[in-house]
Amino acid sequence: MKGQSTFSISTFQMNYSGEMATILSVLMGGSFIRPNKANFGVDFLTAVKGRYGLNEKQDAQNGIENTCVFGKKTVEFVGRDSIEKKQSQLHRLVHISVHECTVSHAGQKEEISGTCANIRHIDLSKNLVAYWDTVIDIASQVPNLETLDISGNKMKFPSTSISKSSAFSKLTTLALNQTEITWTEVLLCAPGWPVLEELYLTSNNITVLERPDNVLQTLKLLDLSNNQLLDGSQLHLIGHLPRLEQLILTNNGIPSVHFPDADFGCKTKMFPSLKRLAINDNKISQWSSINELEKLPSLQVLECRNNPLMDTEKNPETLRQLIIAKISQLEVLNKSEIFPDERRGAELDYRKIFGKDWLAAGGHWDPVRNKPSEEFLAAHPRYPSLCLKYGAPEEGELKGQQPLTLKNQLLSKRPEMVKAFPSALKMFL
Repeated sequence: MKGQSTFSISTFQMNYSGEMATILSVLMGGSFIRPNKANFGVDFLTAVKGRYGLNEKQDAQNGIENTCVFGKKTVEFVGRDSIEKKQSQLHRLVHISVHECTVSHAGQKEEISGTCANIRHIDLSKNLVAYWDTVIDIASQVPNLETLDISGNKMKFPSTSISKSSAFSKLTTLALNQTEITWTEVLLCAPGWPVLEELYLTSNNITVLERPDNVLQTLKLLDLSNNQLLDGSQLHLIGHLPRLEQLILTNNGIPSVHFPDADFGCKTKMFPSLKRLAINDNKISQWSSINELEKLPSLQVLECRNNPLMDTEKNPETLRQLIIAKISQLEVLNKSEIFPDERRGAELDYRKIFGKDWLAAGGHWDPVRNKPSEEFLAAHPRYPSLCLKYGAPEEGELKGQQPLTLKNQLLSKRPEMVKAFPSALKMFL
C-alpha cells in the first residue's frame, strides 16, 4: 500500500537527549510508526508537574483550575497568585516519584534547581532514560540528593573512566536494578559516589566481578541478587570492602562458598564487617560451605533457603540445629531468632552425635592424645571449640547415639521462634 513500508517497530524505547530517538529493535513485516504518534518522552520537571497536579497546561485541557495534588490531598488556590503558590509547593517537595512517567531528558539547564530546590529522594524507575549522562544532568541540579532509584531504564553507561562529578556528593542509596549495567561500568561510575552506603544491582546479568580499588569504600549494603555469579570465588574480589555489613546474593547459581586465606577454626580477613548474608536460591549442596561461613568474623544473620543442601535432611528442625551448631556467632537464621537455649541444645547435641566419629578419627579425652584427623576437622571444624566449651563427651553419652537424630535431642520446651530481622529492604524492586 502506498506510503507504507515493509518494516515495523515491535519493541522500542524512544529517548530524547538532544538527538533523535534510539530504536532498540526493528522486525520485518508492517509499517513505520508515524512521528506524531511516537512518544519521545518528557523532561524531568514536566513529569513532576504532571504527577503532582502542577501542570497548568494539562489542567486547562482537563478543565481543572488552580488545584494542587499532594499524595491523596487536593489543595485549591484562588486569586491571581495561584501560579506562584503552586510553584512554592514545588520548592517544598522532598520525596519525588516519577515512576513510569516517560522521562527521557533533564530539560532546560538549571530549571530543576530553580524549581525543586529541596529534593532529597527521587524515584525515576521505569522511564525512557537512555544515557547515564542524563542522570548526571538531573542529579547535578539536586544538590541534596540522598536516594535515587533509576531501575528499569535500559541505559548506556561509560565504557572508559569519566571525570569526577559532584552531582552525587551526598548520595547514600542508589538502585540500578534492571539497567543492564556491568560490574566494570559500576566501577567506572563509582568515583562519583563518594559517600554511597547502599547499592542495588539486581537482575543485570552480572557474571564477573572486579576488585573495587579506592571506590565503594563506604558501602554498607550490596544487593547482587538475580545475577549470574556462577563461580563462588568471584566473591573474593569484593571481600575487602571494609564497611560492607549486608550482602544479598539470592539466585546467582553459586555452587559453593570458600575462604582460602583461613584454616579450620580461624577467621578470614575477607568481609570484616559483614553481619547479614543472603544466599537463598543458589546451588549450594555441601556442608563444607556452611563450615566456611564460620570463618566470617562478624556474621550474625543468615538466609540460606532453597539450596540443594536443604534437601539432605528430611526434618527441617534437624537441618536448622546443624547450621546453628556450625556457625557460632549466628543470631538469626532464615528470619527466625536463635535463642540461647536453642543454641545450647544444638551445640550439646552436635557434640554428642558426632562423638563416635571424633573418637574414631583420633579424638581422645586425654588432651595429650587428642589428635583428630584433618579429614574430621574439615567436616566438623567447630568440634574442638565445642569440646572446650562443654567438655569432651563422656563415654556414657555416646552409647546408643544414632547419627543425625537432633530432633529427638531438642529441649522439650524450646522457645517459640520469632521473626526478628526482616529480609533486606527491597525498596527499589
